[in-house]
Amino acid sequence: MALQKCMLNLNQRLKELDPHGTLEFPCAGYSSYYTDREEESIPWHWHEDLEIIHIVEGCLELKMPSETVYIEAGSAFFINSNILHYGAGADRCHLHSLVFSPALISGNEDSVFARKYIQPLISSNSFSGFSILPAEYPELLQWFCQAFHAMKQEPDGFEFIVRENLSRICLFLTQKFADKPDLQGTAQNQNNLRIRKMLEYIHKNYADAVTLSNIACAADISERECLRCFQKTIQLSPIQYLLKYRIMRGAEKLLDCPEESISAIAISCGFDSPSSFSQLFKRFYNRTPREYRRSKA
Repeated sequence: MALQKCMLNLNQRLKELDPHGTLEFPCAGYSSYYTDREEESIPWHWHEDLEIIHIVEGCLELKMPSETVYIEAGSAFFINSNILHYGAGADRCHLHSLVFSPALISGNEDSVFARKYIQPLISSNSFSGFSILPAEYPELLQWFCQAFHAMKQEPDGFEFIVRENLSRICLFLTQKFADKPDLQGTAQNQNNLRIRKMLEYIHKNYADAVTLSNIACAADISERECLRCFQKTIQLSPIQYLLKYRIMRGAEKLLDCPEESISAIAISCGFDSPSSFSQLFKRFYNRTPREYRRSKA
């Protein structure tokens, strides 16, 4: 079970489709590099699995609907199940991560581990993520490193080592968050769902004439609230995000469909003219679509 580079395969709802690990052992380890260039970032996505990110070198900017955190070298971050998130390197970032199903720890859903510990943790509205700082939680970092090392080296019985150490981390978080009063949790969870619905709408309809009203209606909120949600979570307006997504899809099509003309790609991505597509593309990638296609060929 060699370590992998994270390559996200998302559906229009931004849910990651590829399984992490196998049915027999639902856990995967990743060693990846990211920079502050948008095409080398971690796009907005979510999954039902739990995730721990450990920064080996550099710094990672991690965004969630509830907060934005900067994870520096030596620190880690635990992301709860079903939480929308995005990451970008602050300059250059090397990270190790473990993504695993709650079932790896709990077994079947009727077990005491599921009912008493894991379900209360993943369903807690007050817990979207947790910063693991070396000065405050050295034991958590040690448990993660032991689990990651076992995944990488695969000694005899490594599955037991991985599950034991991840279980220790989950127990710690359950004791810290499962019984915590739900003060801002409901609002945070609502914001997470709203952003997911609006991004899903954009990703599904980006080629059409999408308006601010359309995006707000996707989450059944006002245009003003739509603007607030986007600015707080993504630091872009809904229309700015739409244009950015169109350009990113255009960049994908330039490489995936080399026989298709740039004009046809521009229209298929929702631009009213090839010139507006080229102008915005150059601003985003610092090269024209033709230069980008040639450089990646």
